[in-house]
Amino acid sequence: MTKAAAVDARAHCVSIDVEDWFQVANFFHAIPRASWDQQISRVERNVDGILELLAARAVRATFFVLGWIAERHPQVIRRIAAAGHELGSHGVSHRFVQDLGPDGFRDEARRSKALIEQLGGARVRGFRASTFTITRATWWALDVLAEEGYEYDSSVFPVRHPRYGVPGFPPEPQRLALAGSRSIVEFPPLVYRRFGRCWPAAGGGYFRLFPLWFSRHAIAQAERHGRSAVLYLHPWEFDPGQPRVAVGRLTRLRHYANLARTAPRLDSLLARFRFAAMEDVLAARGLLAPR
Repeated sequence: MTKAAAVDARAHCVSIDVEDWFQVANFFHAIPRASWDQQISRVERNVDGILELLAARAVRATFFVLGWIAERHPQVIRRIAAAGHELGSHGVSHRFVQDLGPDGFRDEARRSKALIEQLGGARVRGFRASTFTITRATWWALDVLAEEGYEYDSSVFPVRHPRYGVPGFPPEPQRLALAGSRSIVEFPPLVYRRFGRCWPAAGGGYFRLFPLWFSRHAIAQAERHGRSAVLYLHPWEFDPGQPRVAVGRLTRLRHYANLARTAPRLDSLLARFRFAAMEDVLAARGLLAPR
């Protein structure tokens, strides 16, 4: 596994948002949270497959874990930590930041951090909000994260999207000044700049629906500008055999299209570019202290 001291500041990052197939935002209406405990979990087997893929390429990644998963599948978090990867928080309930409000968001940020630290045996430094819902309307969430001891966030997506995004936000990692003397580092997901605007290129449905050359071009563009690309994927995206949910045609396309391609596509990128955990890249850039 790559060590922090050997990481190049220009390395890229693979991040995994650890949630189960039934917890995605597109299924919120089809699968109510009250029924989550009755669903068949596939997160353990899917995370194991990701760990094997990363081990084969000797890549250290960052896993943003949902507190709901950590509570019910502690062995998954312990295996991620034992494999040498970085653990971060993805909140608890997968609710959007604006729906949680300041008090609910603080509670989830605090509870998830404590639980993941207990299970993983290391300080949790990074956070990613559900569906990147830290926007200008919820900018207060960054102050909450800093107050709760988080050192960096990866929730601000520099794109236009009806549900998330902060158009015009710089696509490179940077330290943001907050209220009082606090600050936090923001490490945005990868975008591809074309036709005068930034297009999402970091992962999820974009990774599966767009051709592989698009991902390669986006990462290469980031490299040319001295930026580190942050990719994001979910364990269920490596699982073509997951249950099918009765949802609309567009939702089915977004969720189920090309699931069998996720692992080989990621492996191709791991073979082509240099990757490291997010905390290691930020430390190499002087934005965080080395662990």
